[in-house]
Amino acid sequence: MAREIVPHEAGMRAWLARARVSAEDIDELMQEAYCQIVSLPSVDHITAPRAYFMASLRHLMLRRIKRAQVVALDALGEVENWRDDTMVSPEDAAGSRISCQRVMAMIASLPERCRRVVELRKIEGWSQKDIAAHLGMSEKAVEKQVWVGVRAIREAWASAEAESADRMERTESKAGRVW
Repeated sequence: MAREIVPHEAGMRAWLARARVSAEDIDELMQEAYCQIVSLPSVDHITAPRAYFMASLRHLMLRRIKRAQVVALDALGEVENWRDDTMVSPEDAAGSRISCQRVMAMIASLPERCRRVVELRKIEGWSQKDIAAHLGMSEKAVEKQVWVGVRAIREAWASAEAESADRMERTESKAGRVW
């Protein structure tokens, strides 16, 4: 609890304050959330403590708001539409995977020596000196291969982006036609 949950208290308090919760209610909600988490028979199922803590607070706050006789509609809407900005959305994660696959394909298409140097430098994080010693090249040659490889990847990326934009433009112009 002290290592995984308590460090997030300040952020949770700030979030509750932005949701226009009074200082007294914030204290009570924090206490309720702590009690709820401590009373769990096991915490093995909690893989993201910050998210679990926030979900507990959100649930407690929603329950309080719904029980209140007078409900501020904007406060209820803000709580129900709340999103944890530190969590990656499924769409962003999928987009990142696709971008990574595209870059890896571009790297794979580089000439063998250039590809190996770029992989060691940019993916595995080796120093130019270590790469030079490992591959029996000069540091200057390693630097040149990295430069050539990165430039080729940037050009391939720009070309792919332009091609994608052209396809989208053609699709939109077809959709706009009236037959």
